[in-house]
Amino acid sequence: MNAGLIVILSLLGLSFLGIPIYLALGIGTLVALNVADMPLIVLPQKLFAGMNASSLLAIPFFMLAGNIMSRSITGKLIDISNALIGWIKGSLAVVTVLASALFGAISGSGVATASAVGGTTIPAMKEEGYPPHFAAAVSGIASILGPIIPPSITLIVYASITDLSVSKLFVGSVIPGILLAGGLIIYALFYGMKHDLPAHPKKKPKEIALTLIDGIWALFMPVIILGGIFGGIFTPTESAAVAVVYSLAVSLFIYKDMKLNEIFSVFVEGTIATSSILMLVGLSKASSYIVTTSGLPQQVLEGFSAITSNKIIILLLLNLLFLVIGMLMEANAAIIMMTPILMPLLSAFGIDPLQFGIIMSFNLCIGLVTPPVGICLLMTNQIARASFVQTLKSILPMLLLSMMVLLLVTFVPQLSLWLPSLLQ
Repeated sequence: MNAGLIVILSLLGLSFLGIPIYLALGIGTLVALNVADMPLIVLPQKLFAGMNASSLLAIPFFMLAGNIMSRSITGKLIDISNALIGWIKGSLAVVTVLASALFGAISGSGVATASAVGGTTIPAMKEEGYPPHFAAAVSGIASILGPIIPPSITLIVYASITDLSVSKLFVGSVIPGILLAGGLIIYALFYGMKHDLPAHPKKKPKEIALTLIDGIWALFMPVIILGGIFGGIFTPTESAAVAVVYSLAVSLFIYKDMKLNEIFSVFVEGTIATSSILMLVGLSKASSYIVTTSGLPQQVLEGFSAITSNKIIILLLLNLLFLVIGMLMEANAAIIMMTPILMPLLSAFGIDPLQFGIIMSFNLCIGLVTPPVGICLLMTNQIARASFVQTLKSILPMLLLSMMVLLLVTFVPQLSLWLPSLLQ
C-alpha cells in the first residue's frame, strides 16, 4: 500500500477511535516509515524542523491572549456593542456576532470564541426571552469568525506548511471575514423583526459615551493588533506578544477583573491548548515528507485531471471535499493532512495558493458547526441547554448564508487577493 495513504488512513481510523489527533498522526507516520522501509530517525528530525519556526510562536501567544481576554475584556466589548445597538430587535444576536468578530481578532480560535462570547451572551439571550436553540445557533455560527478574521491559527498552520507569508494570509482573510459577519448581522436583524424579539430602551448619548470610555481599553486591543500587522509596525508573532502584554496590563491594573493568583492557571490553560497544536505542526513535516515522496500527490492530480480539466469544477469538488472533511476532522489536522497532497493540483490548474488557503480555512471553519464533530455548535448548545435537533434547524439558514459567502470567495479571487496585492 502507498505509504502516504497509510498515514491518512491511520490518522482517520485512530482519531475516530478517540485517540488524540497528534498521537494518531505520530503513530500513522511511524507505521508508514516502517512500511516504506525508511529510517525512523526521519520522524524526530522532521518533528524538530517543523516546530523550529519563529512564526509558530504566534500560536501560544494568541491562545494565551484569548484566555486572558475571556476573564475581563470580553465583557467590556459586549457592553459597548449593547450600548450602541441594544435598542434594535434582535440586538443581542447582533452583539454576539460583533463580539465574536472582535474576540476573534485577538484569539484566532473558534473554540475560544464560542466559550468566551457564547458563555456570556447565551445566558443573556435566554434571560431576555430568545429561544434557546436560536441563541445556541447564532453563537455557534458566530464563533467561526474567530479563525476566519485575522489573526487565525488555522492560517498560521497553513503558512508553516506552504512557506507563504502569514501577514498576506491574514490580510487576504479580512474581506471574507467581513462579508460573513455582515451577512450574519443582517440575518440576526431579520430574525429579530420576524419573531418580535425584545429590545432594550435606546440609551442616551451620555450613557453611550460613558460605556465607550469605560471600554476604550478593550476596543484598543484589536485596533493595536490588526493595525500593527497591516501597518507593518510589527510581525504577526510580535503582535501576538503585544496582545499578551496588553491584555495582562489592562486586566490586572486598569479593569482589575483578574487577580495575580489567577495568572498561573491562565498560563497552564494556554500551554495545554497550544501544545497539541504545535505537536501537530511538528509531526506534519514528517507526514508531509512521507506523503510527498510516496507519489500520492501526483496520483491525486491524475485522478482529478481524469474527472475534468475545468478549473471551476475542480474548485467545486475541492469545496465539497473540505466541507465533508470539516464535518469529520479538526481543522488544523485536516490542513496538515491535505495541503501536501493538493499542492501539485493547485499548480496544475492555476489556483493561487494564498486564495486556496483562505478557501480551505473557510471550509474547515464551517466544519466547526456541522455534525458529527461540530465542536463549537456542541459547546454553545450545551451552554444553552437546548434541543440539539432544534439548534440544527435554527442554524441551517446561517449555514446556507456562510456557504454563499464561501462560493463568492471561491469564484471571485480578488476578494482574497486584492488586499494582499496592495500590501505588496
